[in-house]
Amino acid sequence: MPSARMSSDSTERPQGDPGLDEAGIRRLAAMLRSAERMRRISRRAFLSGSITAGLLAADMLTTRVIQNQRRQTVMLTADDDDAKRRFPGTSWVLFPGYKTSWEEAQLIITLLAPSLGDRGQLAAVGYSNDGLDVDQVIAAILGYANKNRLTELHFYGHSFGGMLAVDVASRLLDLAASTGANVPRVGAIVLDSSPASKYDVKDLTWFEGIVDLYELGFRVPSVLRGGYELGERIVNKHERTWTQVVDQTLEQLTPLAPSSVLIQTESQYIYDWEGSRFTGELGQIQMGFIGNPGDQTVDYDSARARWQQYFPDNLVSSSLQTTGAFPAHASPQWNAALYNNVLGKLLPLLLPLPRPIGGAGGGVA
Repeated sequence: MPSARMSSDSTERPQGDPGLDEAGIRRLAAMLRSAERMRRISRRAFLSGSITAGLLAADMLTTRVIQNQRRQTVMLTADDDDAKRRFPGTSWVLFPGYKTSWEEAQLIITLLAPSLGDRGQLAAVGYSNDGLDVDQVIAAILGYANKNRLTELHFYGHSFGGMLAVDVASRLLDLAASTGANVPRVGAIVLDSSPASKYDVKDLTWFEGIVDLYELGFRVPSVLRGGYELGERIVNKHERTWTQVVDQTLEQLTPLAPSSVLIQTESQYIYDWEGSRFTGELGQIQMGFIGNPGDQTVDYDSARARWQQYFPDNLVSSSLQTTGAFPAHASPQWNAALYNNVLGKLLPLLLPLPRPIGGAGGGVA
């Protein structure tokens, strides 16, 4: 009977066939070596990926913890026991500029102590990461004044902080007049490269973009912000060294940096601020403007002219310049000696100290 088994001539090798020739063995060995390399590489990639993910998670957690701790507007102080002893009832308040962190604000008041410390204690406003809120700023300042029994304040407006200083000074005067509350008087305001209008900002286009995004409810993510920070500083490279470009970019991407929400609300504040609203509203407060003709952020001539126009009865000086500062815009933290020298000329005009009288051993008036 014929066999029912199908023929397998095309699939079975003849008796005595070795199955793999020498070339096939080499190919198989190469495949096994590749598989081993892939196994080792995958293990390394897995370990590297795990470590990277862990570091990113730790960084995100640290960022969240730090930024959650900075959800209140606070007053930051400099340890200057001599100023406290000499001026127990008087203090400077620094209003930090655009994108200035709490640490940088404290650095500024510390470095300006040789000049500002001759007129009062030193403090700075630490803005909330939940966004700029003028009512919170005033509450923090009044709390600081009450706690330390202060009767007089002097304001230092760092860049856009000059706008906020004028706003707060006006509101404190209104508060004292309307309530009769024990509100400390404001003696002087220093405007350090401060714009008096959004039109004093040289590159208004990117600025308007940030404001438009905020009004639409869009919050700028850190990755996008990092690219912008680096690009903005490279565009203005002539104002900075490469070291400053890198340092300032990285500062804006650390957990200690101001939040994107804070930066967007600062932008909105500058965009909406109008100095003419405060004309005639500052009483006897003395003001002084300092700036740099080489400033590529704020138009020096335009800002200076506008401050003169808005506050003719308050502006005591607007001619002192920070020429030689690098960067040119509002940079006391980078050029402390130069700034202390300029302030040493400005402060006697704003806040004259008692003049010595008599000869050797004489007293003061």
